[in-house]
Amino acid sequence: MPHTTRWEGPQPGLRRAGPRCSVWSPLRSARVRLAQLLLLLPLVMLAACEPLPPAPLKVGMNAWVGYDPLALAREEGLLDARQVKVIELSSSSETLRNFRNGLLDAAALTLDETLRLADDGVDVHIVAVLGVSAGADVVLAGASVAGPRDLRGKTLAVEGTTVGALMLQRLLQAGGLRQDEVTVRNLEASQHLAELKSGRVDAAVSYEPMAGAMRDAGFRPIFDSRAMPGDIMDVLVVRAQAQASRPQQVAELVSGWQRGVSALQERPEASARLLAPGADMTTDGYLATLKGLRFVTASQSAELLSGRPRRLGQEAEGLVLTLKAMGLIRDTPDWGRLLPFDGPVTAGEGLP
Repeated sequence: MPHTTRWEGPQPGLRRAGPRCSVWSPLRSARVRLAQLLLLLPLVMLAACEPLPPAPLKVGMNAWVGYDPLALAREEGLLDARQVKVIELSSSSETLRNFRNGLLDAAALTLDETLRLADDGVDVHIVAVLGVSAGADVVLAGASVAGPRDLRGKTLAVEGTTVGALMLQRLLQAGGLRQDEVTVRNLEASQHLAELKSGRVDAAVSYEPMAGAMRDAGFRPIFDSRAMPGDIMDVLVVRAQAQASRPQQVAELVSGWQRGVSALQERPEASARLLAPGADMTTDGYLATLKGLRFVTASQSAELLSGRPRRLGQEAEGLVLTLKAMGLIRDTPDWGRLLPFDGPVTAGEGLP
């Protein structure tokens, strides 16, 4: 206990202290406050000179089950929200519009969509290969269409994207049809079901989860991406400027994707219960859709993005020839510009 002295009145030899002079007390108080401010001033100046933290990297993804590991990583805290913001959009068309207009820093896209962006002069880098469609992209039709050959004279709903055009091309080839033998209506995927129900179209080129709703409504698949192996590959793309200025955020995006894939594969049923409502699907329907996808591992992605020449460029030769023949791209892709890194971008990795 601290020692205290009790004063009990005047004592001989002691001077009773009077009140401090009213002139000196405020002056001392002001000096103390000034000294405190002088001590704090360097800290205040240091804080003012520190740059504000950068805004999160905005990555867009459309309603496609193959991109859901990003949504799962966000929902389960596997992705640092201070560094990466996942934005879900209604369709591939909307994702591309937002990316072209500079509203997104990164996006989950198909490889053919990415090649069209690059062909149009958009400076993008592919930082990861995500997966391959193995049946999840599908063409559905009513009872009057049993297969691709029955589409002659029919009307098809096709989203105005490269994937839609590529699926249509492969569908017509499978049916031995020319494009002038069918009528094509360019409609966003979210509109296809209503058009099928109304009878304004006879078939629709679609993908999950919209395709699941069409199945539930009684429309049957007549063609899917299993018949076109390697044509529909999903990739993660980033604006070159964003990669140059915010490499750590890009690294977190790639790592977050990989953590999301791991969580989905380790806990498929729990993940499906979490994600299915947002896709307007049942848990069982969601799990069935996953069977039509093949996610690429981190090591497989690294292999595809590396090498001289780049392995991905070699794998995509057939796709490039098809896109050029369809008039969807003009030039052979500059793979050195699209893939400036040896392997995927990882945490702590900067520019080469």
